[in-house]
Amino acid sequence: MTDIEKLELAAHRSDIIDDVNNLIEKYRAIFGWDVPDIDEDLANRLILNEVRQALDDIQNK
Repeated sequence: MTDIEKLELAAHRSDIIDDVNNLIEKYRAIFGWDVPDIDEDLANRLILNEVRQALDDIQNK
């Protein structure tokens, strides 16, 4: 990756983080609908692990 790509990525890093956080919140809300008294910390970890796996799957295509 050249310097210009690194600079462009750095400029959007906070947007990427916000998008991932919103994705985690979206799926935690879905968990909350299906599982009463959900452990939010556990749900966040489980969802984040699935996001990581999905990213690995996409990268390895």
